[in-house]
Amino acid sequence: MSAVALATDLVLLAVLVAVAAAAHRWVADLRTLPPTPAPAVGPAPSVSVVVPARDEALALPRLLRALAEQSVPLAEVVVVDDASSDDTAAVARDLGARVVPAGRPPAGWTGKAWACHVGAATTTGDLLLFLDADVTLAPDATARLLEAHRRHGGLVSVQPHHRVVRPYEQLSAWFNLVAVMASGAFTRTPRGTPMAFGPCLLTSRDDLARSGGHEAVRGAILDDAALAGAYDRVGLPVWCAVGGDAARMRSYPGGLRRLVAGWSKNIASGATAADPRAAVTTVAWVATHHAVAVGAVLALLAPVTSAEPVGSPALWAIAYAATALDVRRLLHRVGTFRWWTWLLFPVPLLAFDLVFARSLVDTTVRRSVRWRGREVDLRRSPEEAA
Repeated sequence: MSAVALATDLVLLAVLVAVAAAAHRWVADLRTLPPTPAPAVGPAPSVSVVVPARDEALALPRLLRALAEQSVPLAEVVVVDDASSDDTAAVARDLGARVVPAGRPPAGWTGKAWACHVGAATTTGDLLLFLDADVTLAPDATARLLEAHRRHGGLVSVQPHHRVVRPYEQLSAWFNLVAVMASGAFTRTPRGTPMAFGPCLLTSRDDLARSGGHEAVRGAILDDAALAGAYDRVGLPVWCAVGGDAARMRSYPGGLRRLVAGWSKNIASGATAADPRAAVTTVAWVATHHAVAVGAVLALLAPVTSAEPVGSPALWAIAYAATALDVRRLLHRVGTFRWWTWLLFPVPLLAFDLVFARSLVDTTVRRSVRWRGREVDLRRSPEEAA
């Protein structure tokens, strides 16, 4: 190897290592909920559960049965039926939940924000636990959520561990990684922009009212991120955790089309809502994965082409193996992804690229996104839409 080639390899390796090190600062504290506390002395706060549900008849049984098995008694479980076309309401009633019809969202409201607003207004608990219908909880999850809220106050948010079942669901890999990294919620150093994860949110009723509640975020596509911002503006803390063994979810079991639609709705908007420092670092981190994938392919093709690859085949082989193992470690923290997802990481990475491009067109060009049969107009702010 010539001196120039060696220098090139060393520079490329230094860049890859530097970006990886910078990126891992943003996931250095992928904390889970605190362990189950000892029984409290004195009366415990009452907890009302609110589940916004639109066409969730298949997902609800798992969640509602898990709620019935919680080690902490729940004051009530309210399922807000958001104009479902399936048996959501009947399934919820059969499993002991109180069903509240959401009705048609007023102008300027997204369906989920309105359903959460309606559900919260019908409850009486001191604390409100908002759960997506596709979430499942371990028996001690509510106790651990309460302990987290006792320690931190404000808004406690959990990104559930992603339960991946069918092969197409493996394509969610990079979306999960980018969501936790770009959130800025898991660094050990102070961050600027707060973030929350909508599938599992716990707050006191008083703090929700003080923040302006869901009315303050009524038109936001990412109502969870907007709600975190609303808490931050009034000086209330936002504390996040990953689900670990306490909270799990299975997103988009309805097929590849539903997966693409769901991530298209969220991912580009999430990029603009994220902490700018975390977002820039995450972009650089994902860019290095593209560079490694392309570099490895070009190195493999070099013997049969006249192209001269940048960097030696040995460099790209080492970089590919290191990237795959790094992705494996992180994926195991956020979901039940299979071995071939991280080993063949360029495949889910390409899926991320395609869906992100579609999401970018929807949010910046069309200024409209569609989800569960509803079109959400992004050309107006919540205040203008009211």
